[in-house]
Amino acid sequence: MTKRTTRIGIATAAIGTLTLGLLAGCASGDSGGDTEGMTTLEKAQEEGTITLAVASEQPYSWVEDGEPTGATIAMHEQIFSSLGIDNLEIEEVAWDNLIPGLNAGRWDVISAGMSILPDRCAEAAFSDPEIMYTTTLAVPAGNPKGLSDLDSVAEAGDVKLAVQSGAIEDGYAEDLGITDTVEVDSASAGLEAVQAGLADAFALTAVSLNWMTEDMDDLETTEAFVQTIDGVEQIGAGATVFRQDDTELLEAYNEELAKITGEEQSYLDLVEPFGFTAENLPPADLTTEQLCAGELG
Repeated sequence: MTKRTTRIGIATAAIGTLTLGLLAGCASGDSGGDTEGMTTLEKAQEEGTITLAVASEQPYSWVEDGEPTGATIAMHEQIFSSLGIDNLEIEEVAWDNLIPGLNAGRWDVISAGMSILPDRCAEAAFSDPEIMYTTTLAVPAGNPKGLSDLDSVAEAGDVKLAVQSGAIEDGYAEDLGITDTVEVDSASAGLEAVQAGLADAFALTAVSLNWMTEDMDDLETTEAFVQTIDGVEQIGAGATVFRQDDTELLEAYNEELAKITGEEQSYLDLVEPFGFTAENLPPADLTTEQLCAGELG
């Protein structure tokens, strides 16, 4: 069966850069010190700045009215401030460019709630799990195709599905043999594809699509679901992404992250304003090593 894929490009590789000063009066740039030979953590602490790449997927991380916001931004403000890094430089990036740009040194960290998958773990290092999620479909109001999940898309045979290139849902669609797809490079582009009639549905994480369609009259979402592939439920867990050799930064980050995820209320204080609930808090026994090994689906 031939895969029919249309690519819609709306986001550019790097749309813009913002600097967020977390403490009033903090300098945002080079401290003037010699940072040659320093690790990424040492350099960031010396300069007081670290660069985060976001994919503009609400409510994880995006830029609104010139200001970065979202659940992962809220966590990173607290974590990096605790590490003595008081300024976050934010770059909006197309999803497919996140890990390549990280490894090329264009930014230091990916702040996008990226799911922990074995193929991604081969290219970059993931923090401990931060956000659990399920999947949903954004469809035209009234759900004219009567869709409920990706299995229903595969069974229908006449549904064009929008997927975000490189996202976990893209992989689900391929595994299920869904061939009539529209590839987009951002969540907003996926919604616009359905609104414009270029796709019958858009698959993404439930918290994102529920948040983004809340005030839309022409779109709705299906009930959230956990996708099953070959009889195995797929565990969706997102995390922050680092270069593989930035072990010092990763370890320091995980230490601060544990203070947030170790207390439900501390976690909710940061992410609840963006539509996340206690159900999104990763279980204490879920590890990045398990997810990287593909042991949980």
